[in-house]
Amino acid sequence: MGPEISPTGKGSRPVPSPELRASHADRDRVVEVLRVGAGDGRLTAAELDERLEAALEARTLSELAALTADLPPVAASTGAAVADVKDVLRIDQKFSPVERVGGWVVPRRLVLATQFCKVTLDFTQAVITQDTLRIDMEMNGGNLTLITRPGVVVNADALNLEFSKVKFRGAPDPDAPVALRVELVGKKSFGRITVRNTRRTIGRRLPR
Repeated sequence: MGPEISPTGKGSRPVPSPELRASHADRDRVVEVLRVGAGDGRLTAAELDERLEAALEARTLSELAALTADLPPVAASTGAAVADVKDVLRIDQKFSPVERVGGWVVPRRLVLATQFCKVTLDFTQAVITQDTLRIDMEMNGGNLTLITRPGVVVNADALNLEFSKVKFRGAPDPDAPVALRVELVGKKSFGRITVRNTRRTIGRRLPR
């Protein structure tokens, strides 16, 4: 069969398909792959920020595909479960200081099993991947310092204190939307917990 003839008498040429536009669901899937990639250590905080911004501004599927071309796919049925397992961090330490500063990726759950350690968790530049961080404390001696930024709130109502106290320094920004709730549970014996509320807005929260 010969080529189709157009009304003008000339053979028709295939019309290129327009670039498919990305939907909100497409962007959400890419953000999830980036989130898991950052949690696995495949992306630095700077790379994560750059790709996240590009994903939110992407207009076509090809633009989104370029952002995850070097990352493994996340299966819809298993991705969430894998991410949950990897988001549990346990720190066992005696006598030596513990610090999480800079662009560290905040886990879903953190277990602090320390003895006479100075522990510092600085959230001012941290990469926040979910709405809640549960900190299970088994701290004997030493001090815990939490440095927050606008949108990060700390709740210690469920914490069992023994010869210890919690002190909040600086008022949190009441107008900032809550990006992360830090829940302190478990037991803190001796020493103190200090929550330093800052007004710096460095860092980024990943959309879920």
